[in-house]
Amino acid sequence: MDVTDHEELLVRQIRHADANFHLLKANGVRSINVMGPVGCGKTTLMERLIERLITCGLVVGAIATAATGDTDFQRFLTSGAICANINTGGSGYLDAVSLSRALSDLDLAAIDVLFIENLPGIISPVDYPLGTSEEIVVLPLTAGSGVVSSYPRIFAQTDLLIINKIDLASVLSTSPKTIAAEYASVNLQGRSILTDALRGNGISKLIETLGFDCDGKW
Repeated sequence: MDVTDHEELLVRQIRHADANFHLLKANGVRSINVMGPVGCGKTTLMERLIERLITCGLVVGAIATAATGDTDFQRFLTSGAICANINTGGSGYLDAVSLSRALSDLDLAAIDVLFIENLPGIISPVDYPLGTSEEIVVLPLTAGSGVVSSYPRIFAQTDLLIINKIDLASVLSTSPKTIAAEYASVNLQGRSILTDALRGNGISKLIETLGFDCDGKW
């Protein structure tokens, strides 16, 4: 791909991301891009959020993304979300064009909040904006210290860092506070939340931090 082709691709992505943003906004959908590396627990975290927010009376949507298959899609369906599935095939990233197609499969007017499960990774999502209203990164405590400072771009642009799998703190040398401090050093506006999604710990605090209110939605 030469420079011209690359520039045209970026322009196309930005145009579709802008269209996605305005489409979601026009339908009153709060959209959250959920990113994170392999094994961070973002699928489980999304399941917990879906289940809890549904009990608050919200209509929750979820878009599952994978190279192939629909395992996460089925998990989100079981959790009660209105779902769509994206298979990227040989592509190692989720882009705004693919998201646009998935959005057309959903009844957006019926959805209050939509979670988009991005492909595993903390590098490529930076270059492919989707047009969501918010972005969060899930980082497992097992990733250790230094990840935030080594890949600052994704952490600098996100609204929230979720440090997951904190139940392992007693057997790891890395403290959640260390990772939170690294995040604060590259993102002065961002917030950090500690969770153990598998057991549901920290989910109430996460919902509160995201601004959801069971009485007033958000």
